[in-house]
This record gives sequence, C-alpha cells and structure tokens, in this order.
Amino acid sequence: MNERSEREPASGEFVQSFARGLAVIRAFDAENPGLSLSDVARRADLPRAAARRFLHTLEALGYVRSDGRRFSLTPRVLELGFSYLSALSLPELVQPHLERLSRAVDESVSAAVLDGTDIVYVARVPIRRIMSVRITIGTRFPASATSMGRVLLAGLPEAERDEVLAASAREHLTDRTLTGPAALRTELSRVREQGWALVDGELEDGLRSVAAPLHGRDGAVVAAVNVSTSATRDTVERLTDEYVPALLAATAAIDAELRMR
Repeated sequence: MNERSEREPASGEFVQSFARGLAVIRAFDAENPGLSLSDVARRADLPRAAARRFLHTLEALGYVRSDGRRFSLTPRVLELGFSYLSALSLPELVQPHLERLSRAVDESVSAAVLDGTDIVYVARVPIRRIMSVRITIGTRFPASATSMGRVLLAGLPEAERDEVLAASAREHLTDRTLTGPAALRTELSRVREQGWALVDGELEDGLRSVAAPLHGRDGAVVAAVNVSTSATRDTVERLTDEYVPALLAATAAIDAELRMR
C-alpha cells in the first residue's frame, strides 16, 4: 500500500479525486515553482495521465499556467487560503508585537499555529536568513522538532498530545533531534512547566530558537511565538538570559489583547 492510500480515509464520504487535485497544487512550493508534467506526477504520487487531467482542469480554472512544457501556480491560488486568513485575526494582531520584539533582540521572530503534526507559520519578521530553506507565511515544519511546535504540543491535553506524537514521523533531522516518544513527553512536560521551549540544532544544524505560547480567552494555547538565531552568533545562555524575558514580555502583551477579543 502506498503512502497516499494510507493517508486516505476508508470512507464513502471521502472524495478521492478532490484530494488528488489538492495534492497536485501542493506539489508546487518555493523550491519548485515550475514543474513538468512528470515532476508533478512524481511529487503528487499520481499516474501521468491523472496528473495531466488535474493540471489542465486547474489551468482552465485559472489556478495554474503553462508555457507548453512546464506548469506553475498563478496568484489565484491565494484565494484558497484567503477565507481562513481573513477570518483569522491573529496574524494582524501579533504583527506589531513581532516587529517590536525583533527590534529589541535584533533577530528573526515568527508566529505559528499547530496543524496536525506540523506547525504552520502565520506571521514573521525576518532579519537575516539563518536556515537553508526560505521561511514564508504557510511554511510547515514538524512540530516535535521545533520550539514553537513544542510549546503548542505542551499546551494540548495529555491524550491529544500523545496522539499527535504517535502520528508524527519524528525523523532524525540532525544528530541532535529528539525523537523518542518518552524523551519527547518528558521534554514537553518541562516546557509546559517552565512556560517556554528552547531547541538547539534539532531542526537544522546551527539553528537555535526559543518559543513561548499564546493563549486564547479561555486560557487554551492557540499559537506560539519564537525568536530564532544562529549558534555561531548567540550562545544558549544569551537565549535564556536575554531573549526569553523579551519573548515572554511580548507574548504576555499579545495574550492581553487576545483576552479582550
């Protein structure tokens, strides 16, 4: 059984063709903005004939363009996420706070939410590029290997947290990546108790970050904010002694605004 069929629910309510059409859209990303038919078929795990039909359908609807050899997405795909973003007041609310925090620490600052086993970036103030991949709104990373993901996981009820960990790939992204379920549960308990997380070189070698949670009106964790830096520029001690207090002050200010909404 292939990976795609394992992910597809065995339900009469599941529309397989729709799911595969979305897989074609997801085949494109920042590193692969233009793809051939063969590329799309491979990345979406589809037969070439099916990939061709989906691409031509998307092209007819205005979501894909083609020069005859390669396909690329059009700006119209933004409509697919606009309803979510327009209804989500969080990015607009946190952006000024992220900008102030970034100026205070002179580092890149981001906000993310939890989506399944991943974090998804919803706001960001980049100062300098510190990762091998370009981070933009919508970028996803494994929650268990990131500082924002760990504060988000730590904020879940224990049973839900364990379900997410069980479903996570928990890959060894670097030699430092914490992957064992027991070790992760211990770390998440510590994060929950202290109110912030530090990840040192687990997502990518040389990347260090600290994160703290944001809380909704009912006290539940709804998002996370982080400060990220390079191991060649900042020590762990500087992150904990200087960045964490500034981060906690910023998240407290955001929490105060969230409680008023």
